[in-house]
Amino acid sequence: MSEADLSMRRGGIVRPGTVHQAPVSVGHGMDAHGAGVMEERPFAIPSKKLVMWLFIISDACTFGAMLFAYGYLRNASPDWPHHFETSSIVNVAIMTFVLVSSSLTMLIGTRAAKAGDKARAIRFTFITVTLGLIFAALHLREWASMIGAGVRLFANPWGAPLFGASFFGVTGLHLAHVLSGAVALTVVALGYKRGRYNADDIEIWSLYWHFVDLVWMFVVPMVYLLNVAQ
Repeated sequence: MSEADLSMRRGGIVRPGTVHQAPVSVGHGMDAHGAGVMEERPFAIPSKKLVMWLFIISDACTFGAMLFAYGYLRNASPDWPHHFETSSIVNVAIMTFVLVSSSLTMLIGTRAAKAGDKARAIRFTFITVTLGLIFAALHLREWASMIGAGVRLFANPWGAPLFGASFFGVTGLHLAHVLSGAVALTVVALGYKRGRYNADDIEIWSLYWHFVDLVWMFVVPMVYLLNVAQ
């Protein structure tokens, strides 16, 4: 570079025909070499856990809408059936005990995974899955009993025809969540055993399982206890 060129550059003068290149600053998502830099996780929690919390919130809105619709139909129908006998309430109590116990075993499994006790975490996760399947079996037995008594989606032998649709809709949605949760926990437990997943994945799916348990605490009084045979 000639002395004239150097002096013009120092003075901020650009000769015609030359290209002035401004210094490149490093952006928020780019390092000094132009490579991408991973953004910080939002809200200071892992992204996978955030996604699960968002799903739980949206799912809570779905269950809330279903229970609201059930309550509206029940109050708007003067002939709403009150047919749950003592045997049905006992069955529901057993189902509730099984589901609450599964939340306890899920909590133990999560704590074991956080503590690095892999064998204990896997064992209690599969105990949770087993309890969930027992809950589903008891639920299906109750459904079979009601179907055998003549309950259909839009007909039943006791009163308001929409009783069957609302009952099977609310309890069926919850049962689908229990079964899907059992499948998801099985997949995560097997992946955790092989090293594909870690303790955080166990914890994330435990949030889903506790949510399913919590929803059942709203279903029982609204669908069963308020409809006990007089």
